Amino acid sequence: MTSGAAVHDLTKRFGPVQALGGVTLDFPGGQVTALMGENGAGKSTLLKILTGDHQPTGGRITLEGQPLTLESPARARAAGIRIIPQEPEIIPYVSVAENVYAGALPTSAGRRLDRTELRRRVTADLDRLGFTGVLDPDLLGSQLTPAQRQLVEIMRAVTGEAKVVAFDEPTSSLSEHEVDALFRLIRRLRDQGTAVIYVSHRMQEIFQLADRIAVLRDGNLVGVQDARSTSVDELVRLMVGRDLSTMFTRRRADRGRLVLDVKDLTTEDVRNVNLQMHAGEVVGLAGLVGAGRSELALALAGDRPVLSGTVTLDGQRLRHGRPGEVIRAGLGLAPEERKAQALFLHRSIRDNSSLVVLERLRRLRFVSRAAERKLVQQYADRLRVRAPSIEHEVRKLSGGNQQKVVLARWLARKPKVLILDEPTRGIDVGAKAEIYQIIADLAEEGVALLVISSELPELLGLADRVVVMQNGRVTGELGHEDATEEAVLSLAMADDIAGVTPAGASS
Repeated sequence: MTSGAAVHDLTKRFGPVQALGGVTLDFPGGQVTALMGENGAGKSTLLKILTGDHQPTGGRITLEGQPLTLESPARARAAGIRIIPQEPEIIPYVSVAENVYAGALPTSAGRRLDRTELRRRVTADLDRLGFTGVLDPDLLGSQLTPAQRQLVEIMRAVTGEAKVVAFDEPTSSLSEHEVDALFRLIRRLRDQGTAVIYVSHRMQEIFQLADRIAVLRDGNLVGVQDARSTSVDELVRLMVGRDLSTMFTRRRADRGRLVLDVKDLTTEDVRNVNLQMHAGEVVGLAGLVGAGRSELALALAGDRPVLSGTVTLDGQRLRHGRPGEVIRAGLGLAPEERKAQALFLHRSIRDNSSLVVLERLRRLRFVSRAAERKLVQQYADRLRVRAPSIEHEVRKLSGGNQQKVVLARWLARKPKVLILDEPTRGIDVGAKAEIYQIIADLAEEGVALLVISSELPELLGLADRVVVMQNGRVTGELGHEDATEEAVLSLAMADDIAGVTPAGASS
């Protein structure tokens, strides 16, 4: 009997759009198969067919060598096919334990929930998966952080007998410690004979985990590479069909006038932060998870209470806790969680893009729809938003195009300062190059940009200088020539390093 799963000449059409064009690919048991490709390449469609969310237009699926029809997600789960989605689906008002075993809760006589058995199961599974101390089984779903929600989805997927487990961008919100636990779990699944499918845009993760790498482009399989013998350049060429070796090409000009002056800013999460930004400058903000980067961004945008300190934007001192005033003064924020914090997913590109400029489009008391459409179309064209029209729902766009809609909103506002928090998270390598070019163009136009990113090569490639945070405070600043990964990490872990006594030294 052949372990694992396979798809044979799999096709999928959505009306006139072909999402998959005859893909034949196996996912062997006991191996990690990485699935790579730009957003829109067909990865999500393939996973949704494997999990019963979509029905194929043509082709077939086999599991352990036998034909399999997956008419629903329940059928796929019963067959042993599981997926950890990029956007966790958590029941908010029940505990972690109840979320993990939803649909299979242990009951006692009278069909009541057996909480003693539930506690035994969840404790055993937390220990088995290496999540003890990381996840509190009694927390309500509504109390979970993005990282904890992701871990609940992972636990839910690997309970019971799983023959195929697919991970879709599982590390996007996890800390380093949580990532280590996840990687140990994936290797354990592989060693037990499970077929593992791993979807990620992070090359380092792919080469750490994968045995083989399958690349999709425009709905077609364009290559399967041995992870031990291929290269990043080869994978990029397969994914995008072009060379992206010059992704960071921004000309570094002399910085202009001072536009943002932050002095001794203190909130519940950050302490005594001082930061200056000049027109046309890209400042990188680095730090480990929990350093306070996003919290600082939200405070600058007026979305977090400020205890002390001042923020001056182009000579105007801003009042704290006034997001509308901050926007009018010329500061915009594209937040980390674009789907939850920045976008109205069921509204159109037009509605989302024009959100902060509607008062400029008013004629008497009414918004000029013609002017709105003209403005939004201008920025959709400039940013190359790929959609049938500006009336297309944002939820139906790829991650890269959703991020472009967020950027279009702020470009239409013409900000003096723009904060981009994790601007390329969950975005494929081709879309990343386009986002980088947008950042370069904005800097050329004189916009001051604060870029927060967990990907150090990205920060080092984009930024004129890098400001580093740890535990809510700034621990240092590095000019472009001095900013290396080692130097940034040293500052990001400054307190931890300072507390270490070298072997043989007296304390």
